[in-house]
Amino acid sequence: MKALLAVGAAACLTVACSSMGGGEAAPKAVAQLEPTKDNFVRGTVTFTQKGNSVHVETVLRGLNPGSQHGIHVHEKGDCSAPDGSSAGGHYNPGGSPHGPQSGPHHYGDMPNIQAGEYGGTNASFDLAGVKVEELIGKSVIVHRDADDYKTQPAGNSGPRIACGVIKAA
Repeated sequence: MKALLAVGAAACLTVACSSMGGGEAAPKAVAQLEPTKDNFVRGTVTFTQKGNSVHVETVLRGLNPGSQHGIHVHEKGDCSAPDGSSAGGHYNPGGSPHGPQSGPHHYGDMPNIQAGEYGGTNASFDLAGVKVEELIGKSVIVHRDADDYKTQPAGNSGPRIACGVIKAA
C-alpha cells in the first residue's frame, strides 16, 4: 500500500510540475570567443532567457590584469577578419543611440567587464528588452578598452580583441 501511495504521489507531482512549465528549458545560446590577431583573450559567453530579459554569463581569460573592457553583441555572426571587423557594428535593430542599460541603448550594448588580478573574469548581468532568439547568429566582441557609454556609435572602446559567433545551445 505504501509503495502504491508513493507511486501515485510521484505521478501527481510530475503532472503538477509539467503543467507549471517546469519541463521546458529556457532558450539558451553560447558564443565561444577566440582572440583576434596578436591578442590572447578567449572564453565563453552564455545567454539564457529569463522572462523579459536575457541573463549573460562571461568566462574570459587572457585580459590584462585589473583592466576594464567593453563587450558588445555585433550585428553579423562572422569572426573571419583578423581584426574582428567582419562582425560589423553593434546589434541595433531599433536605431537607438549607444548607451548604458539604464537608458536608451543598442540591443548589443552590455556593461563593461572587469578583469581580475590574473586577467580573467566571471561576470554576469542581465540585458533588458531582448530575446535570446534575436541574438543567435550575431557575434560577441570584447574590446581592448572600457566603453564610455557616450561616444557614438560605439563607446570609444578601442580595437576588437576577441570574437565569437552566438549559436543556439
